Amino acid sequence: MTVTERHEKILQELKENGKVSVQELSNELDVSEVTIRKDLRVLEDKGLLFRTHGGATQSNPYTSDRPVSEKEKIQAEEKNAIANEAIKLIGDNDSIILASGTTILAVARKIHPEKRLNVITSALNVSLELSQHENVEVLQLGGQLRQSSTSVVGPYAEQFMEGITCGILFLGVDGIDLDHGLTTSNLMEASLNQKFIDVAQYTVVVADHTKFGKRGFSRICSLDKVQHIITDDGIAPELINKLEEAGVQVTVAK
Repeated sequence: MTVTERHEKILQELKENGKVSVQELSNELDVSEVTIRKDLRVLEDKGLLFRTHGGATQSNPYTSDRPVSEKEKIQAEEKNAIANEAIKLIGDNDSIILASGTTILAVARKIHPEKRLNVITSALNVSLELSQHENVEVLQLGGQLRQSSTSVVGPYAEQFMEGITCGILFLGVDGIDLDHGLTTSNLMEASLNQKFIDVAQYTVVVADHTKFGKRGFSRICSLDKVQHIITDDGIAPELINKLEEAGVQVTVAK
């Protein structure tokens, strides 16, 4: 089979199934996985597919920055289920960081502590949600306001975090990729999230299943910086296995 014939075969399978696997193509076309990866790279350069972990897909894995009012309506039930699991990790008299995003807002709405809770957040909507609870002391970071997420970013927020140590960080992301790690759609938000990870003792990513295999514009960190991921039951079982093999605890919210 010539290179051209191999490429045609790959594109045909992609058209029929929506995605292809490097391993399956290697076995079917009787060539090495290295060769298949080179083929996929060439086809991606031509704009004919998008490479993913272990294969390729027809759909664009890169996320776009959308307003929080629009994001909040997407996967709403899944986000509530994830939030129910997340709050189980919060202890009495704890100090936590709530980053930003609609899943983080869902977590904030589930917080009703009987004892003191200290919360650091970059998100204005999270602060407003928690301000109604007498037992919650909220420290709202300052900085440049991102209208799309109603959260702050920038050097003021990052400098403040240099004097902080905290128990748990709850982090929302735009994309989770086994190779590329965690990503978001904004460079300054990624930088602040990195500061959050540095000062937290335990990092928990809260993300519904649609975030897996996606990539945002800005990389936050690799998966080895994450201790725990809470997601919903739409996640593929094989993906759970790969995450656990990478040392990440996975909780699936029902």
